[in-house]
Amino acid sequence: MSILRLAIPTPLRQLFDYLPPAGINIEALQAGTRLQVPFGSRQVTGYLVDVVSDTDQDNSRLKTANAVLDAASLLSPGTIALCDWAARYYHHPPGDVFAAAFPPRLRQGKAQLDNGIRGWQLSTRGKGLPADALSRAPKQAAALALLRAQSQASHEALNAAGASTPTLRALREKELIEEVSLQAVHQPPAARPGLTLNEEQAAALSGLQTALGSFSCHLLEGVTGSGKTEVYLQLIARCLADGQQAMVLIPEIGLTPQTLSRFEQRFDARIAVFHSGLTELQRYKAWEAARDGRADIIIGTRSAVFTPLHKLGVIIVDEEHDGSYKQQDGFRYSARDVAVKRAQLEGCPVLLGSATPSLESLHNALQGRYQHPRLSARAGSGTLPTIRTEDVRGEQLQAGLSGGLIDAAKKALGRREQVLLFLNRRGYAASVLCHDCGWLAECSACDARLTVHRRQRQLRCHHCNARRPLPSQCPECRGNRLLTQGLGTEQTEDTLLSLFPGIPIHRVDSDTIQGRDAMASLVDRINAGEPCILLGTQMLTKGHHFPNVSLIGIIDADALLFSADFRGEERMAQLLTQVAGRAGRAETGGQVIMQTHYPDHPAVLAMINTPFADQARAMLTARQASGMPPYGQLLMVRTDCSDQSAGERFLQQLRQASESALPKGCHIVGPLPSAMPRRAGKFRSQLMVMGNTRSTLQQCASALVQRATSLRAAGDLKWSIDIDPQEVM
Repeated sequence: MSILRLAIPTPLRQLFDYLPPAGINIEALQAGTRLQVPFGSRQVTGYLVDVVSDTDQDNSRLKTANAVLDAASLLSPGTIALCDWAARYYHHPPGDVFAAAFPPRLRQGKAQLDNGIRGWQLSTRGKGLPADALSRAPKQAAALALLRAQSQASHEALNAAGASTPTLRALREKELIEEVSLQAVHQPPAARPGLTLNEEQAAALSGLQTALGSFSCHLLEGVTGSGKTEVYLQLIARCLADGQQAMVLIPEIGLTPQTLSRFEQRFDARIAVFHSGLTELQRYKAWEAARDGRADIIIGTRSAVFTPLHKLGVIIVDEEHDGSYKQQDGFRYSARDVAVKRAQLEGCPVLLGSATPSLESLHNALQGRYQHPRLSARAGSGTLPTIRTEDVRGEQLQAGLSGGLIDAAKKALGRREQVLLFLNRRGYAASVLCHDCGWLAECSACDARLTVHRRQRQLRCHHCNARRPLPSQCPECRGNRLLTQGLGTEQTEDTLLSLFPGIPIHRVDSDTIQGRDAMASLVDRINAGEPCILLGTQMLTKGHHFPNVSLIGIIDADALLFSADFRGEERMAQLLTQVAGRAGRAETGGQVIMQTHYPDHPAVLAMINTPFADQARAMLTARQASGMPPYGQLLMVRTDCSDQSAGERFLQQLRQASESALPKGCHIVGPLPSAMPRRAGKFRSQLMVMGNTRSTLQQCASALVQRATSLRAAGDLKWSIDIDPQEVM
């Protein structure tokens, strides 16, 4: 008996056995093929993982699959192995993991589309038509003449030659021409000459080119503006010359247009783009082009890491430290870590690049697990900016701006340079308060205050996106003295408009940058070179190149200083270093002014006096003493429930049921409330589990999942497990 073992998108962490449809050639079925199967009362799409000869289920109870949807597997062997590994490593339902390797259209069970180019040819009737038969329709006659001369032609080529779409439609209605699917003829990819590399860049590239063809992991650590992207481009050129495909992961959708533009300028190649801003059809076509080898370069955000490729030659993870690579809900994977595993499975090198590498990657490099090329100087004429603090204690601030920062901005603008001001809070103010009775505007679904967005006359929750009108009086005492508290980019923008009349002010946050081309359009305007002020959140730090920015002002450095998360110091140093790196990237020199009430704080002093590389090594020493990652391993088990006590009880029962089964080297902390106990109407509780090795933690995760699955969950309680969590509070 042949039994189909399928991954089906469901919360259950298991595979499901089915009988094959009647008349199917079992030997022709391959892993990665989609099938339509009954599941409960629904018809769903399942993914074939294996064909086996026995099952632990009662054969008489096995259901029969309805249909095989694909003539052959749609996934490469490497992608299948990757999905299998990811399901086991992250202890996530395999159906969800395999679904991540398919575009939405195919997850829905729809058929593959013809990937050919729309074209036309003469029909049998058209071939027999006399040349002068359409003398009264000269446009149609001209179109027929084109097809007689070329046999077949693409729709676009005919349009370009003067045969319009209505003309072709009329010929089809007369049954003189018929539509055909043409196969595209692609030229081999080619790269235009790159920039001249300095000694460090050349050494890094040489080592990477030598590594092509087998697995190895490289951490390219280079200061901001050191030319890491040029190393990427020249490495990709070599990869394409060898007939291989290159995958490039970027952390944010906003970086896609500028990355794509730079790659299109360098390569005559087919580039496929993956991100959430594409339509379903665009994502499908990009996926097919990558899968069958028609795309030479694949550029995408987090989810692109699961895209099947025909001949993968290298994976590049740009800004590898960025938290956006970690999926924070559902299938909680790290695209950076999955990329490393994929490179290992497919036998190709993976390159992690960053000016501020994560401590995990840096630890692997220092331990010799990763190759570690370094770029210590800026490429070309750029120089690293100088950094100083501005002590704002006792100073009268204007929307967070000190007099010293305002004067420095005026001087930079007077030299026709550009200024970047960093404030990592959008909106007008952090909250609104009644001066008479003390009422605070709070979210009814989260343990959070509502942020004031004055231009939209709204209060918004930045956690659940709840919105309500901005009140004109206090809802408690009906008083009219409502005060705003805290600072946001909208408020600072208003002040800048009054301080710098006639100077363009560009606010860059998720309220103003909407639409997939908005950021690229703004960057183009900024890089035209006219004096201006950029005011924004960390959206500005994500690898953007602003050659005319000479002054960086960090308006509220103190907001980054105090964090309950053990990664707080690392993230602060990364963020401030990345912000500072936007200045001095061309001939224009650069300076950074950090406004702070704590100029003597060790973290502030380190930022001024110590390169990030040295700060990171000091942080590694502290992590080693505490046993936290990368020296120890973490997982979190979380519950979300409308009843707070139910979540805590579930985790307490889980702890009691699991402790005796946990291996030595594991330690459980909790149950504990999260930093924001209530979000979107649900209370979150959590267990933190620490392990001294990765294998120990995996054993612990297996034991916890097994027991959590057997526990009865009350009401609407849902539990999840997060391996290698980035957020622990």
